[in-house]
Amino acid sequence: MNPSTGPAVSAVGLRKSYGADGSDGAKVVLDGVDLTIPEGTVFALLGPNGAGKTTTVQILSTLIEADGGEAQVAGHDLAADADGIRASIGVTGQFAAVDNLLTAEENLLLMADLQHLDRADGRRRAARLLEQFDLVEAARKPVATFSGGMRRKLDLAMTLVGDPRVIFLDEPTTGLDPRSRRTMWGIIRGLVADHGVTIFLTTQYLEEADQLADRIAVLDHGTIVAEGTAEELKRRMPGGHIRLGFAEAGELEKAAGLFASVGRDDEELTLQIPSDGDIPTLRAVLDILDDRRIDARSLTIHTPDLDDVFLALTGNPDNPDSPENPDSRKVASR
Repeated sequence: MNPSTGPAVSAVGLRKSYGADGSDGAKVVLDGVDLTIPEGTVFALLGPNGAGKTTTVQILSTLIEADGGEAQVAGHDLAADADGIRASIGVTGQFAAVDNLLTAEENLLLMADLQHLDRADGRRRAARLLEQFDLVEAARKPVATFSGGMRRKLDLAMTLVGDPRVIFLDEPTTGLDPRSRRTMWGIIRGLVADHGVTIFLTTQYLEEADQLADRIAVLDHGTIVAEGTAEELKRRMPGGHIRLGFAEAGELEKAAGLFASVGRDDEELTLQIPSDGDIPTLRAVLDILDDRRIDARSLTIHTPDLDDVFLALTGNPDNPDSPENPDSRKVASR
């Protein structure tokens, strides 16, 4: 279904507004979004509520039209070949789109009919998916009796009936308990590793993006404000440090005079030494303490996480990278 050897998803300058005609009074939802997602990878789009995540998925999956920009999905052009895109993708939204009055097996067979599969092929795919998603025992039970996690698994299984090459998962684990969420993570990893599927994931769970995504983009007020691997994004954030704890105030005092630019807490008897946590810096700190015969009671390393990235890059007009910052808009317009 994929006639191209290029990226699974690419977009240039996607724009979308709602409300009043023209620019005055309209609500800008997407303001020039660029994306490139290689085949067989997991891409996560992070952002607060209202950032434009779901709108991006709706445009790329042909559910709504963009006001501007270009995009290709699975080798098909968004404007010229929407039918080709629909035949190549699967979409799972924030709420499971299953029929509660049908059984799990009947839901899958209904999807097979909608995909115009012959009856024998439809039954084979339904049986395979029920086994893959550990729903065999529940296959002939009404979906109304299912837990939230089971509904989510069935919803994703239904998405796979058509053998898609690109799957859009719009906040797929919203409302699930931690165990069910981790089960879904395992299923998503398996789709990529075993079938070469490309996953476009939107989520507000930062741990989810950290665990699953090969690359992450942060969307805020309709604009991509950062993109990279999880580690690349974390390295952009200041605040990493080595924290030393001491048993006695005298030891703290001696250590404080050995390091420049330290943070000090006399009540907790701790020092914070700026560091990205790399091994050479850690070894140097330990060598200095050893040479001066200073005993540290504890040593911990803090590096920025995706929470730090998210909070620093979204919804903060004082942040130079934030779209709400007037200086940021001036730079972007040059």
